[in-house]
Amino acid sequence: MRHVVRMRDTPVMASPLALTFVTSADDPSLLPRSRAEVAIIGRSNVGKSSLLNAIAGQKDLARTSKTPGRTQLLNCFSAKSGGTIVDLPGYGYAKAPAANRKAWRARMDRYLREREPLVMTLVLVDGEVGPTKLDVEMLDWLRSHDRAFTVVATKHDKVRSSDRERRKRDLAAGCGLDPKAVVWVSAEKGVNIARLRGMVLAWLRRAA
Repeated sequence: MRHVVRMRDTPVMASPLALTFVTSADDPSLLPRSRAEVAIIGRSNVGKSSLLNAIAGQKDLARTSKTPGRTQLLNCFSAKSGGTIVDLPGYGYAKAPAANRKAWRARMDRYLREREPLVMTLVLVDGEVGPTKLDVEMLDWLRSHDRAFTVVATKHDKVRSSDRERRKRDLAAGCGLDPKAVVWVSAEKGVNIARLRGMVLAWLRRAA
């Protein structure tokens, strides 16, 4: 299966992955050309912006907020090593108007279906909460459209150490994956950030 990740086979990149903001777009056709692209998607308030900042080693590259639903466009960043990363709108923000939520979802679906340079989608799942119904629906959608993805469990530091092994098994099972295929990270504490950087770099270079 294309979505299975073998952590032992991926490089560790200790230095930040230099990223530069390029543009925000409301349609995939307005995004710049790219040799290869990695997308970041997840439920609102799962920590997408914080993770992107951690990968880049830049505090304010992506705007973070405690208010869910702030990312509404397709935010594109270029990697100095080549390729691009796109931060997609968060899903599941119930307080946004229904018309807005529908537009965000249509924008994401169109991007995931049509974006030719896309080589990997990072699906962020809240490690403290576990996969929600919307997370499972997104994973099912990616599988049904044969899109490569990797599940990244955020907020590793929020899970008590005594509960982590059980939580890792439960979260993976809820996503329909082997526990070894889920990458656990903490943007705040830096857990597995260097390894995830290496994985992103490898995906961008592999398609060159």
